[in-house]
Amino acid sequence: MARMQEAHNLQVHPDWRTKRYEYYRAIWIECAELLDHFGWKWWKRQDPDLAQVKLELVDIWHFGLSELLRADAVEPQLAVTLDVQPSEHSDPEGLRQAVEALASACLASKGFSVERFADVMRALPMTFDELFRLYVGKNVLNGFRQNHGYKDGTYRKAWAGREDNEHLMELLDGVDEPSTAAEDLYARLEARYRETAAS
Repeated sequence: MARMQEAHNLQVHPDWRTKRYEYYRAIWIECAELLDHFGWKWWKRQDPDLAQVKLELVDIWHFGLSELLRADAVEPQLAVTLDVQPSEHSDPEGLRQAVEALASACLASKGFSVERFADVMRALPMTFDELFRLYVGKNVLNGFRQNHGYKDGTYRKAWAGREDNEHLMELLDGVDEPSTAAEDLYARLEARYRETAAS
């Protein structure tokens, strides 16, 4: 994942390591988006969209991994820390609190807390294998976005009335092993993007 993130960051900006990108800020904003997809409003009914919640957590991982790479803090035991034992029972408030603890830790340190991130994975629950699979898919989508005008504002994020993330999740279901099928997934995204252009 570190190699894929490095390649994506270079695509965004060749000198990304020396830029003062506030990854911690992106993380806490993504935490808020995650909670919006999960539901937190007591004044109205909200049904959790767990697929989107998981994609938001993957977005957080993209920014967290970028911060770790920039700080040269990617260590071999990182995968061990993230290989969490997922919770076997649903605890919606526990998940909300874990997300808030992650956001708080990032704001306090202006960095990234792998431990608090692992707590969110545990509470959701999300396994390391699932994180990896979704990370690869989202990394392919992020590259696709860059290649189709995301930075200059010409990219079309809504495809046939639905966000590209939703299309990604559908297309990812048809891919057996995303790490070896990145090119196939990219081609599927390309075809879907073209098909929905008139919509």
